[in-house]
Amino acid sequence: MKTTQRTITRTPTASLGALAAGLGLTGLAWAQTSPKAAEPAELPVVRTQAAAEQDSPDSKKYLATESRIGKGKQELRDIPQSVTVVTEKLMEDRKLDTLKDTLRQTAGISFQAAEGGEEDIRLRGFALQTTGDVFADGLRDPAFYDRDTFFLERIEVLRGSASMLFGRGSTGGAVNLVNKAPRLKSAGKVDISLASHDNLRGVLDWNQKLGTTSALRLGAMLQRADNNGAGTRLSKQGVAASFATGIGQADEWQVGIYHLDNENGINYGLPWLRTQAGNAPDPTTDVMRLAPTAYFGMASDRNHGRADQLTLSHTHRLDGGGEWITKLRLADYDRDQRASTVRFGAAAVQPDKAAVLASTLKPTTVLTRGFQPKVQQMQTLHAQSDYSGRHQWLGLTHEIQTGADIAIERKQVDAALSAAQGGLVPVKATTLLGTPDDGASVDEGLRSFRRASDYSAKAAGVYVQDLAQLRPDFKLLGGLRFDHLAGEYFSNAIPNNASGPVTRTSYRMTVNQWSWRAGALWQPSPLQSFHASAATSFNTSGDAYSLNAANQNIPPEKAMNLELGAKLDSEDGDFSTRFAIFRTTKLHERNTDPLTPDIVTLSGKRHAAGVEMDFSGQVGDGWQVFASWMWLPIAKIDVSSANSGELQGDRPSLTPRVTGTLWVTREVGTEWRFGAGLNARGRQAPNRNPGWEARGFVTADVMAEYRPDENGPTYKLNISNLTNKLYADALYSGHYVPGAGRIVTLTGTYTF
Repeated sequence: MKTTQRTITRTPTASLGALAAGLGLTGLAWAQTSPKAAEPAELPVVRTQAAAEQDSPDSKKYLATESRIGKGKQELRDIPQSVTVVTEKLMEDRKLDTLKDTLRQTAGISFQAAEGGEEDIRLRGFALQTTGDVFADGLRDPAFYDRDTFFLERIEVLRGSASMLFGRGSTGGAVNLVNKAPRLKSAGKVDISLASHDNLRGVLDWNQKLGTTSALRLGAMLQRADNNGAGTRLSKQGVAASFATGIGQADEWQVGIYHLDNENGINYGLPWLRTQAGNAPDPTTDVMRLAPTAYFGMASDRNHGRADQLTLSHTHRLDGGGEWITKLRLADYDRDQRASTVRFGAAAVQPDKAAVLASTLKPTTVLTRGFQPKVQQMQTLHAQSDYSGRHQWLGLTHEIQTGADIAIERKQVDAALSAAQGGLVPVKATTLLGTPDDGASVDEGLRSFRRASDYSAKAAGVYVQDLAQLRPDFKLLGGLRFDHLAGEYFSNAIPNNASGPVTRTSYRMTVNQWSWRAGALWQPSPLQSFHASAATSFNTSGDAYSLNAANQNIPPEKAMNLELGAKLDSEDGDFSTRFAIFRTTKLHERNTDPLTPDIVTLSGKRHAAGVEMDFSGQVGDGWQVFASWMWLPIAKIDVSSANSGELQGDRPSLTPRVTGTLWVTREVGTEWRFGAGLNARGRQAPNRNPGWEARGFVTADVMAEYRPDENGPTYKLNISNLTNKLYADALYSGHYVPGAGRIVTLTGTYTF
């Protein structure tokens, strides 16, 4: 298998034992400026990159040294923008089974409790739209579904504007899921997990070498649970397979299939608890002090989803190290959500005939159950071809990345017919605060649906980027991209009577947009890399596949990210740190005119600025560390309107000042390994800033692993949310979704 190598000069005093002292800085790359660090007589240490490290279970660590999130394979030190990598080892140790679980282990992340609990992510205070900012192996993965980690090698988070690489979207950044690939060795692993709330999960990862250059990788997952005790079942299964031939040769071909089926219930959330009547801002509004297992939806509520993907790829390796990688993916997605919006009943139905407040809350408080459906289908074709290679031009070394991509996306949305439109609407019974999980249900099969909208779009983009080495310790980067997108949206309006005609209206959008990225890298040693960068991004009106008369002709929103940062490695290459100071500004944000709400303009503006730090790798003998921290002291709505809910001068919603995570493991002897960590998120307001904030929180996790025999099974005990902390995890203006309570998981792993 082809691997990339990196040579690091090592001094006799290279020791990570001192790394824990002085915030871990004394043993880092600053020591390399000493004369001793430059002595040519020192023996080199050769370390393979992270892609090769994944081939050996003994070398699977928390440290990553390279990434493909920038289209071509690059060392992280050569990317002048912040990247956080969550490796497979970290996902295994912290028992991270979904994308949302994993993103909680990276700083700067918060979640909106969107209409169905989809992965509506905020990064650095800006939205990461699932429809545009989540990628799988570099290809856009735009559908709403609950992504699982069973076939993932790593998850990469690129922070800041990134439209030069990915096209539309990426104001806050981008998330890239890296799937497991076939390798030239025969090995396998089975994980069986038993957890709280009747949770049973099995995962298979099997790789079979089929020839000198061919291999097959197979993954499978089956999980059954009662959804963290929240009254609804969780039932999902997935299978993935990838066959590759020509591995490491001049021409490598790979074909992969992926299927994920979620047949889950859904906990839509709980209403905020106010302390005073009326609609005025209420700073003391809070979450109800209820266990996260308390469920007030219907037993018939569901959130079913399916994702099917077929991916073909070809890698052509050129003499001199360059390569062309061409990928094509066909995908089909389906979603069927029937959720209950739980709210406090009106004063007239309450036992004391008064509005529900914190002072009047009692077990007999009446809760209503509304209806929130999401019935959608989506079909996509994405293809891209990317070249990366080194060239000598005009006496300089140029690392060139260039390529083109196309996308064809179609989405259909269905809506339930009302009774007036001839549909049958099952009546949902109210419930009481003191009787959660009452088992009430309706027959969802009685509902009738009709096509509400259709969206289709064709997009194409071309880009080129050059990283030029001006001298041994200094590089300049410049990149430019052009995107063209044409989308058409059909809205089908049905009048409020069964006999009225359907009105079909078409809206069209055409976008031609340039994006750019520029940066400078100063690398005084192989262990130090300092960068300054600027990058732009844009968001189209059709990012959510929804157009109307007000926004179809509105140009894209635009944003810019400025960043100063550093990546510093320890002398032995086993530990790395990342630091960044950044400012992201949305220069042109869609806004509604306060006098004419039907008119949309690009008059809005907001910005956020802060500091980030990441730490990962081995510290001393037997210690592994992963930490990610962000402080966002500056976040402001610069220009807005009264219709947006976020007024000029406000701090944007879903933008906590502090977020962070810490995870540390320690080997004890040859049989035991122990781990512990914290997750923290500061106070934040729900979307539209309704006048209150959710409290900040800190949760603790622990882990113990026992491996009695080097070649035998491994047993791992995980306890997440050790203290059973009550907190709001995802926020919406009318409700919040509680974070999971204490979960105890026992996993047995057998390798073969």
